[in-house]
Amino acid sequence: MSFQIVRNDITKMHTEAIVNTANAYAEVGPGCDTAVYEAAGYDKLLAYRREKIGYVPEGEVFITPGFRLPAKYIIHAVSPLYVDGGEGEEERLRSCYRKSLYLAKEYGIRSIAFPLISTGSFGYPKEEGMRIAVDEIHAFLLKHEMQIILVVFSQQAVRLGGKIYPGLKEYIDRHYVEEKSLAEYGAPAASRREAFTNKLENAAPSPMRKEEKKPKFSIWADQTPADADFAEAAPDYSFFEKDAEEAPDFSFFKEESAAAPDVSFFEGKHETRLEERIGHLSDTFSEYLLYLIQSKHMENADVYKRAIVDKKIFSKIKNNADYHPKKLTALCLCVGARLNLDESRDLLSRAGYALSPCDKTDIIFSYFIENEIYDMIELDIQLEEHGLPCIIT
Repeated sequence: MSFQIVRNDITKMHTEAIVNTANAYAEVGPGCDTAVYEAAGYDKLLAYRREKIGYVPEGEVFITPGFRLPAKYIIHAVSPLYVDGGEGEEERLRSCYRKSLYLAKEYGIRSIAFPLISTGSFGYPKEEGMRIAVDEIHAFLLKHEMQIILVVFSQQAVRLGGKIYPGLKEYIDRHYVEEKSLAEYGAPAASRREAFTNKLENAAPSPMRKEEKKPKFSIWADQTPADADFAEAAPDYSFFEKDAEEAPDFSFFKEESAAAPDVSFFEGKHETRLEERIGHLSDTFSEYLLYLIQSKHMENADVYKRAIVDKKIFSKIKNNADYHPKKLTALCLCVGARLNLDESRDLLSRAGYALSPCDKTDIIFSYFIENEIYDMIELDIQLEEHGLPCIIT
């Protein structure tokens, strides 16, 4: 059993089948649908759809040859158009994944690549779409063997990935490498480089090579000394003499120095927030998380969906003040609740955790949180690209 998330173009996947986000009627839609038709052979695939398939309702699937694609088959999932979440969209989206997988099994397909169905031009919220995809894929893999790949590819994802990666690499180098160096050698790498450089500069000249004595000049000298030893001329301070006799005038400080500092900017909202924070010093992880969510005027559902945390797990956290989550769950909820770095550290500490500078997973989470990139899918991809275990899969 195998499941992974990759960033790629689904039309270039070398799996036995790929899944396409199709329309109910025999016409080509934007986004993934257009890309698949163009890569497979637009006219041939469209003619096959019109002649052999016809109309298919939302949530249903059908299969066609792959034509010019690397994949042998295309499973077309007729994707639901997202309205407001209350029109049965979730069940139809689940059906797309479930029926695609069972159709693949029926055809003896051993490897299949999915796009994130309905989250492009069909408008389904990306985090919720990811949660549904993972639910259905995991449920299938509990009973059946298949290699399943979820392909995340969009202009937004590519731009975000390109923006994140260089900064993240530098961030990991700066934090992880220095901390590992400190643990192993007793001093940060930068300090050791500096010490080594100083040692070289201060070392005695090699007996094999006598260095030439360099002339020494004073920046204060009026002219270059003429004697052979290059003796320094005495510096001339005469240009200071006039100003040195005049005592400095500090009178402009007298009136303001006696005035009390102005702290009015702290009154009102800031003072109230400080009192609130002090009032939550003894909160457990659960209590403090719910307080932070409320203080940011968020809904619980938005937080656990953005964190891609199972609703049942969040319910346990919400209903049990002493519930102790796993560290990865706690980290995901920091992202879901859009916490800053200080809030994240505070929340984690209430479950007995800390962000370690010697753990690459912690550093990647720290980077995303510090830079306010609250995207669990992109974060998961970055974990995989850095050779770390994924969270979602």
